[in-house]
Amino acid sequence: MIDYKLKLDKLTKTFGRRLIFDNIEYEFHSGNVYGISGPNGSGKSTLVKIIAGLISPTQGKVIHESEGKVVVEEKLHNHVGFISPYLVLYDEFSAWENLKLISDIRGISFKDEKIAALLENFNLYGRRNDMLKTYSSGMKQRIKFIFALQHEPQLLILDEPTSNLDDEGKEKFYNIIENEGKKNLVLIASNEKADLALCSEKINLNDYKPEQGKK
Repeated sequence: MIDYKLKLDKLTKTFGRRLIFDNIEYEFHSGNVYGISGPNGSGKSTLVKIIAGLISPTQGKVIHESEGKVVVEEKLHNHVGFISPYLVLYDEFSAWENLKLISDIRGISFKDEKIAALLENFNLYGRRNDMLKTYSSGMKQRIKFIFALQHEPQLLILDEPTSNLDDEGKEKFYNIIENEGKKNLVLIASNEKADLALCSEKINLNDYKPEQGKK
């Protein structure tokens, strides 16, 4: 297991005059599954975007470490797998072509056997050459899991991961998270009780809103 650590150092985010969260201090370590909870609009998606390096905090820092060495921002994408409802897929490409494109963008080798195994695991191998515009929303969500897993990241960030999944898809997800949580660092941003039940520790973003009389 690669030792991966994530530290949030006095993290604050505002949009204009609106405070999203204030002064978050927390450490996350590999070999664990953590939950990020809070009501709709509390800032869950904003927080995971900051952690993934997609947007910047207003104040504070996010520090990623792999084997005790700080991960520079330019290399962060090599360590992070990210899943969210707002990630864009290319509907005019097949699943296989989408996955190949993502590999090219990441600059990693495309391993046919590994990708085939992931597609098989998500019951999509038989549809690998079909254009994504013919996929259901649940099938597209499963493709996003393969995007996130194909480069074997040490940090897996999941924003509302079971949205659009049927019971079979959720079962696949829970099995994967159980396995990934034993060797990597997993963050789940969700309000679903079943999702959060997978987490050994949870933070609630309502605890980081001073205007509510909290921390």
